[in-house]
Amino acid sequence: MEYNLLLAFILGLLIGSFLNVVILRIPQGESIVFGASHCTNCGEKLKPWHNIPLLSWLFLRGKCAYCKTPISIQYPVVELVSALIFLAIAAKYSISFASFFIGMSFLMLLALSVIDFRYKMIPDSLNLLAIFFAVFGAWNVHGVAENFQNALLFAGGFTLLRFALSYYLTSSVFRAGKKTKTSWNKHYDRTPFIEAMGEGDIMVAATMGALLGIKLGLVAIFLSALLALPVMVIMLGRSAEEQRVPFVPFLAIATFIVFLFDSQIMDYIKASY
Repeated sequence: MEYNLLLAFILGLLIGSFLNVVILRIPQGESIVFGASHCTNCGEKLKPWHNIPLLSWLFLRGKCAYCKTPISIQYPVVELVSALIFLAIAAKYSISFASFFIGMSFLMLLALSVIDFRYKMIPDSLNLLAIFFAVFGAWNVHGVAENFQNALLFAGGFTLLRFALSYYLTSSVFRAGKKTKTSWNKHYDRTPFIEAMGEGDIMVAATMGALLGIKLGLVAIFLSALLALPVMVIMLGRSAEEQRVPFVPFLAIATFIVFLFDSQIMDYIKASY
């Protein structure tokens, strides 16, 4: 058992190291396959021993081996979190094809969270991979079909919620604008359509449905709102740009928490009937 956990941890570290490449290059429109790893400041190609997960950052003391520019702590953090994700899933389900796919789905959510936090964007390519791994992270064909069904239900539910909230917000702005109408501009409507939720969030919801199912997925959505609430309160009164808090990280964290404690949460739900 200990050997399997160690293997899962090392595998998570290795994939996490590549995940850093994905997080860095996809928002820039660069290839994640071609082009050797290099320092983003001086452009020097990194040696193999500069790319050892966790250890290289520690040995280099968080600085480039050539120009001594500080290396973002994001790199070791992503590698360590990736390793811990694989370790937690291996401890829960042991090492298997299904648990590997589930781990990869969570790693895609991790990459989406970091990119959303840094760039306020959610790449479709990673979202589709997250859904793919979540749907096929099942132990049998019936499970794959059920995961796909739950993904569609959550995507559809979030889509309806998006349209409802967007309509309400846009209507509110329109009604407020009517109060400022004059005889000169009464025939012109320049009310912008306000998007309450992005399409990327809908795809993340599909991943949540596939990983957790209906009941646990709803719990994760509620938990994500609770996690985001303190941040939303802190951002009140700031500029409109600063108030755009990325929501994918909260969805991902809540999904992982609910996934780890699914049995306890389901027992609590059943006891509440």
